[in-house]
Amino acid sequence: MHETHGRPDPVNGCSVSAPARLHLGFLDLNGGLGRRYGSIGLALDSPATDVRVTRAETNTATGPERERVLTVLQRCREALSLPGAYRVEVAQAIPAHAGLGSGTQLALAIGLALARLEGLTFSPQQIGDLAGRGARSAIGMAAFESGGFIVDGGRGAIDQPPPVLIQLPFPDAWRCLLVLDPRDQGAHGDRETKAFATLPPFPEALADRLCRLVLMQLVPGLIEGDIAAFGAALTTIQGIVGGHFAAAQGGSPWTSPAVGDLLKRAAVLGATGIGQTSWGPTGFGFTADQDVADRLYHSLVEDAKAMGLEIAIVRGRNTGATVTTGD
Repeated sequence: MHETHGRPDPVNGCSVSAPARLHLGFLDLNGGLGRRYGSIGLALDSPATDVRVTRAETNTATGPERERVLTVLQRCREALSLPGAYRVEVAQAIPAHAGLGSGTQLALAIGLALARLEGLTFSPQQIGDLAGRGARSAIGMAAFESGGFIVDGGRGAIDQPPPVLIQLPFPDAWRCLLVLDPRDQGAHGDRETKAFATLPPFPEALADRLCRLVLMQLVPGLIEGDIAAFGAALTTIQGIVGGHFAAAQGGSPWTSPAVGDLLKRAAVLGATGIGQTSWGPTGFGFTADQDVADRLYHSLVEDAKAMGLEIAIVRGRNTGATVTTGD
């Protein structure tokens, strides 16, 4: 997390830019060893949620998702025991319920802005706890704090966000091809809770396989800059996890079948590490460099438009949220 400061105290306003994140899969949905989930994730340089918080006479919000912003503001005010009122200006927002971590990043951005505005010393993790985030994954909080590629250790017996086990820089040259379906939304809220509750038991042997793939192929491939190894492991992980979650997605590993179809074409054309982030509908694929990403984009963009989809080329982000205090 990077901070810049304007004039000395008192602080007149606080701006926070929070990165989107991909949820790339789980380690252990079986839970037989006492920990469940274990998430793999990546911070992105785009899209982002940019907010500015200032004191006000009444709680107000401007910009995208005004009602959601006011709800988050109230929750954060209560969690931080702040009696005053505030204005939240949202310059841009991560698309909601698209699998990009919009809710976590909005809560962390507003919570941290409030804390900095009032001179409180809460860390992003503490604010995440106060805002009720991190129920299954610590990916969003770790992305907010430091960015990069992240693996957490899942939820255990202690009621707190999972511990971060691995946090590594993502290769500068690699690119991610995002495919978004603005017509659809992934499971969230009560629907997400019910979906998790109704999933079939996850075989222990598959949990073992996922952990081996992460430790012996995915992470070594990342560290050595071997996108073929990284991508092959990620595609396999996504196949296993997506197959399990298909029971809650109408029998398909893709919330948006159109996204899946386009990414299958991307794989034929040279993308690797194909999958869906969280409950989707956003999907992803990776390339070794900008040139390959550009070629894929131009090969697919017209078909994407005809299917009602959007494509974006993004980078991994190796820094956390940007915080600016002052005027």
